[in-house]
Amino acid sequence: TRVCVAIRFKDFSKQFFGFSSLTAAESFNYKKFFEMVGLKKKSPEDVKKVFHILDKDRSGFIEEDELKFVLKGFTPDGRDLSDKETKALLAAGDKDGDGKIGAD
Repeated sequence: TRVCVAIRFKDFSKQFFGFSSLTAAESFNYKKFFEMVGLKKKSPEDVKKVFHILDKDRSGFIEEDELKFVLKGFTPDGRDLSDKETKALLAAGDKDGDGKIGAD
């Protein structure tokens, strides 16, 4: 299941076209990405749907190994994030410093 399904692919497909962070190495900017997909404007229910899609192992947390592949959830051409990009994204979402992102 692609994350776009949960947050309406049609709303974002035009924005994804040409967004180089999805494919160009070391170009991912999580602030720009989340602004582009509009997660801050989504309802709590929609955000939880996205969370559960990204939580591949159903642990209730999104860990570093799951974040590495986040772009592939938005587009089939998405690349894996580099370790540096993954760590920056994790740090942005890790509110309690435990090395993982919780649903809340």
